[in-house]
Amino acid sequence: MSSVVKGDTGYIELQRTSLEYVVRATLNPDDVNTGKKRFSVLDIDSSVITGDRLDISTVDDSDMELVSGHNYPDGSWYVNVDAAGGLRLFESFDKALEGLAANALALVTPSNPQDLFFKARDNSYRPLAKVTNYEFTTVRELVQTETLGDTFKKQYENGLIQGQGSVTCFWEHRYLLDDPDTRHAVKPEFASYLARLILRLNQGSEFLGKFYLFRESLSSPNNAWYECEAQVTNCAITVPAAGVLEARIDFITNGKFKLKVGAIDAHLLKEDADFVLKEDGSKIFLEDQ
Repeated sequence: MSSVVKGDTGYIELQRTSLEYVVRATLNPDDVNTGKKRFSVLDIDSSVITGDRLDISTVDDSDMELVSGHNYPDGSWYVNVDAAGGLRLFESFDKALEGLAANALALVTPSNPQDLFFKARDNSYRPLAKVTNYEFTTVRELVQTETLGDTFKKQYENGLIQGQGSVTCFWEHRYLLDDPDTRHAVKPEFASYLARLILRLNQGSEFLGKFYLFRESLSSPNNAWYECEAQVTNCAITVPAAGVLEARIDFITNGKFKLKVGAIDAHLLKEDADFVLKEDGSKIFLEDQ
């Protein structure tokens, strides 16, 4: 007798990334308000989303003058973007979402203008909340190779494989204290993040995704999921006169993708992306007690 897999055994995890995209901008002394722990860079708000983990580094490898007590050429922090496009830096994702000035890192005023690189990057996968359904399609496109040389024939004669899909979620953009999703130890991503992602101009609309068809536990041999680099191509929000707001996000893969089966490689990471180790030196899994 064969088993039947139901949709409630699968879900989606996202990892924020900008892949190889980097924004270069100049930070002037007047751009930093130490009293409000806030700084601004021209047009950076179109490339950064609240909750992003930002790698900030100086172009010339000199010590960066921005975060108080941080005397290194680079650093990595979570960011909150306010309504005016100002940025505050935080030590954790949760605090960045709250955006309270009291929890923000203290800043210093640069002695001179600084040329900086900004790159969004995060090592953590977070579940996508309020998903009603999703689909993942793989397509093999056949290419006419008769007019190609031998080198290109070998490359294309088996066809080009592309992945694409869509996700439908109940719309949400806030973390409410009475929402069970908010009380989770790992704060989820909402559809609003993907809606903002398609508007991110300079760093693109890429994300890393795990689309689970079946998930039992990290170490289970029964897990099955698609893993890919993807790019948001369309976002449609439905606002009915009476009913629940929904968001439909379409995406395509823009790199390698795989259909994996078995245990999930998900070790517990520290904020600096190093592994947390047991006394015997082995890595701790996310679901270890």
